[in-house]
Amino acid sequence: MKKYIFFVGLLLLSFSNAFAQKPSTIVIENSDFSDLNEIELPGAFLLTGNVRAVHDGVVLTCNKAYYYKNENYIKAFGDVQMVQGDTLFLNGKYAEYNGNVKQAFATGNVVMRSPEMSLVTDTINFDRVKQEAYYNSNGTIVNKENTLKSKSGRYYVTQKKYQFLTAVTITNPEYVIKSNHLDYYTNSGHSYLFGPSTITGKENFIYTEKGFYDTKKNKAHFVKNSYIKYNDRLIKGDSLYYDRNQEFASATRNVKITDSINKAIIKGHYGEVYRNKDSLFITKRASVRTLMEQDSMFIHGKRLVVTGKQGERVIRGYNNVRFFKTDMSGKCDSLHSDQKRGLTQLIGRPILWNFDNQLTGDVMHLIGNNQTEKLDSLKVLNNAFIISKDTIGTGYNQVKGLNLYGKFKDNKLYEVDIEKNTEVIYYLRNDEQELIGINKNTSSKINMILDGKTIETITFFNNVDGEIYPEAELPENTRKLRGFVWRGDERIKTKEDIFPPEENEYDVKAAADVKAELKDDELPMEPRKETLEYDKKPAAKKVSTSKKSAKK
Repeated sequence: MKKYIFFVGLLLLSFSNAFAQKPSTIVIENSDFSDLNEIELPGAFLLTGNVRAVHDGVVLTCNKAYYYKNENYIKAFGDVQMVQGDTLFLNGKYAEYNGNVKQAFATGNVVMRSPEMSLVTDTINFDRVKQEAYYNSNGTIVNKENTLKSKSGRYYVTQKKYQFLTAVTITNPEYVIKSNHLDYYTNSGHSYLFGPSTITGKENFIYTEKGFYDTKKNKAHFVKNSYIKYNDRLIKGDSLYYDRNQEFASATRNVKITDSINKAIIKGHYGEVYRNKDSLFITKRASVRTLMEQDSMFIHGKRLVVTGKQGERVIRGYNNVRFFKTDMSGKCDSLHSDQKRGLTQLIGRPILWNFDNQLTGDVMHLIGNNQTEKLDSLKVLNNAFIISKDTIGTGYNQVKGLNLYGKFKDNKLYEVDIEKNTEVIYYLRNDEQELIGINKNTSSKINMILDGKTIETITFFNNVDGEIYPEAELPENTRKLRGFVWRGDERIKTKEDIFPPEENEYDVKAAADVKAELKDDELPMEPRKETLEYDKKPAAKKVSTSKKSAKK
C-alpha cells in the first residue's frame, strides 16, 4: 500500500512539474559589445552592435538592446527586426519582447511582412501565443491586388486574416471598398462585409450591410439591404450575385430594377442583368412598369426579357402575358414590344379591353408614335371581333370581320375599320336611352366612330344587307354572331389583376426565404443560364380603305 501511495505521489509530482515549467529563456546569440551598469540600467545588460537574440523560433536583431535576464525581457533599438519562421517579418525603430508571455511591441515606422502582404503602421502589438497582431494607429496593407487602409486592425497569423472594426478602405484599380467591419483573408483575397459598406467602381456603386467579395476573381454576393447602382439602372434584391469581369448581376427574392432613362420599373423574384449587353431577364411574379403619357402600363409574364440601349428597348414576355393601363388591359400567350419601331405584338390568343370594348383576333398589333409617345393605331388580323355590353339591357353589341384597323386619340380607340365579311349586331337607342331596335347587318367593310364607351356612328360599305328589327321580332338565339365569346370575367381591372393566382404564391415563398441567408463562409451561387429565343411574326400590310362608301 505504501509503495502504491509513493508511486501516485511521484506521478502527481511529475505532472505538477510539467505544468509548472518555467518559460524558456531569451538567448543572446551575438553582440559586438556587452556592458553592465547597475547605476544607469539596474538589472539590464547593455548590448550594442549586431545584436541577435532568439526565443522559441523567433529571431530578434537590432543595433542596441537592453536585456533583462531575470525578467526574461528585452528592449531593442535601431533597425529592429523580428522574424518568425519564414512567414512573418516585423521591422521597426524600437521594440520590446517579453519571453514569459511571448508578447511583442514595436513602434516607429513599423512594417510587418508575410509572403502575401505587407503592413505599414506606427505601432503594433504581437501576441505569439494567440498568433495575433493588432494596431490602433492607422495602417496601410498592400498585397498584389489591393491596398487597405484603416484606423485599427487585427491580424490572425494562422488564418492569414485581417479584421477591421473601424473605418477601412480597400483600394483596387477597378473599385474602392469602404466599411466599418470587414474581414479580409490575404491569401485568398476574400472580403466579408458587415454593417453599412460601399463598393465604388468606375461604372457602378454597390451598397450592402452583409456581403462577400472575392477581390481576386471579382465576384461578390450580398444578402442584406443591398443594391447595385449604374448611371441609369438600380438593382435591388434580398440576395445579389455580382460578377465584375462580365458586368453581370443576378438578384433573388423581392427583386426591383429601376431604369431611370426609360422610365421603367421591373419586379420579380429572380432576375439577371447583363450591363454590357443592355439586357435583363426577370421571372417569378415578373412585371414591368413603364410610363406612357403620364400613365403607367403594367406588364406581366412568367418570363420577361428587356434588351437594347436607350431608344431601342425591346420587351419580350412569355407564357400568360397580361397587361393593365387605366384605360386599357389585355392578355395573350406572348408579347413582343419594339421601342424603335413603336410596335407591340400580342401573339397567341390575344384579347384587348379598351374601356368597355372587348377586342379579339388571331394576331394583334399596337402601334405607337415615338415622337408623341402615345398610342397611334391598332391592327387585329384574322377573326377580328369587337363586343361590348348594351348600355342598359342584357344584350351585346357585336362587330366582326377578317381584319380590324383602329385609330387612337388620347389613348382612346376613336375610329375603327373592319374589312371583309363584316357582320354587325347593334342595339340602337335614342337620346332617352330607349331601345329603337336591333340592327343586324352584313357588308364588305364597316367604319365606326367611337366615343370612349359608346359607338357614335356606324358606316357600312358595299354589299350591304340587313335591317333593323324590333326587339320582339329578333329571337334570343339569333342575337349573337358566330364565334361570340364574352370574357368579361377575365377582364384585368387593376394592376394587381395582372398576376394569376398561382403567381402570388411566389410572394409567400419569398417572404419565408428572406431568413435563409448564406453563411459568412459560403461562396455565392453561379448565375443561371436562360434561352432568350422568342416567336416573331411579321407585321401585316396596310389595307386600302379608299372605296366608295354608302351609308344606311
